[in-house]
Amino acid sequence: MNVMETCPVVRPAVPGDLPVLRDIERAAGEAFRAVGMEQIADDEPPSLPELARYQEAGRALVACTAPGGAPLAYLLWEPVDGCAHIEQVSVHPDGARRGIGRMLIERAWRDSGLPSVTLTTFVDVPWNAPYYARLGFRVLDDADLTQGLRAIRRREAELGLDRWERVCMRRDG
Repeated sequence: MNVMETCPVVRPAVPGDLPVLRDIERAAGEAFRAVGMEQIADDEPPSLPELARYQEAGRALVACTAPGGAPLAYLLWEPVDGCAHIEQVSVHPDGARRGIGRMLIERAWRDSGLPSVTLTTFVDVPWNAPYYARLGFRVLDDADLTQGLRAIRRREAELGLDRWERVCMRRDG
């Protein structure tokens, strides 16, 4: 089925989706090789138990080409300091540039019932900070970071993600 000819369906992830999410992450990560970020491309996707934690909490969404179809994108979120924090959003290259990431973010925000959405992202990767800015996210100054966002940034630094410039971003209602 041609992704371009279908309207993606966004739904909560179910247990059977979880292995596919790991495949989506690997495929989406390959784009980082083109911008000299092989370490990110080679990074292992979230484990099945990690994915199950989000899925069981109702904080894992997938986008499919049909109601019963296999996922082609996914999003994980969690509440952080009164905001819906996007932990991960990945779109398989076959579904890229179709507005699917935006659909997932909008659905997560709506489902969360929270007033704002936050995320952390790479500054100089076109499908990261510049993309989120087009969706209405703004870069947070250090003074605007909550305790939860500071903890997330510390964890990212421990994982070596600060090798490339990163920022926290927020979108308010």
